[in-house]
Amino acid sequence: MQLADQAYIAIRNAIVSLELAPGTVIDERALIERLGIGRTPVREALRRLAHEQLVEVFPRRGMFVTNVDVRDLARISEVREALEPEAARLAAERATEDERDELAELGSSIVRGADLMDIDERIHRAIYAAAHNDLLEKTLGEYYVLAHRIWMIALDRNEALEEAVEAHRNLVLAIVNGSGDRAADLMRAHVRGFEQAMRRVLVTV
Repeated sequence: MQLADQAYIAIRNAIVSLELAPGTVIDERALIERLGIGRTPVREALRRLAHEQLVEVFPRRGMFVTNVDVRDLARISEVREALEPEAARLAAERATEDERDELAELGSSIVRGADLMDIDERIHRAIYAAAHNDLLEKTLGEYYVLAHRIWMIALDRNEALEEAVEAHRNLVLAIVNGSGDRAADLMRAHVRGFEQAMRRVLVTV
């Protein structure tokens, strides 16, 4: 893995986990010391994160972690609702046997008390990969990260989100069985349900 990729993953995870909270000033020197990676790969990683709307640059003021509000959720959900059903449909048509086995295993891991955030991400990324469209996978991966950060903000109030994750069971089954249209419909309903659940949470934050 390239050093810039290592820096990107580490800084992105710090932002998504809220270790670097929305609005935090990016201290480039501190990141370099913390990661043990040179200035050039760290800067490259920060440019990539700025492109993905996780970091914002203000001339003469510096670089900051982007803020989050309900309007972000609406915009992210519009993109996901347009693209994720197509990814699910393509995955149902194109997934290899190994990919179907992986999805089936992930679906069976959805139980109360499990790390639902981790399972949700693994399922979505497995679906993106099984669609076998690199551009679609990259785009959805970026928007998933934005949605994931919003979820982290509402983590203490996420009881209603358990149902949204558990809805993956039928979605995974449709993909494993090769039912493209049903997979697309279920994914669309899932994305809508996630937005509605998050919106109910965020308006009380």
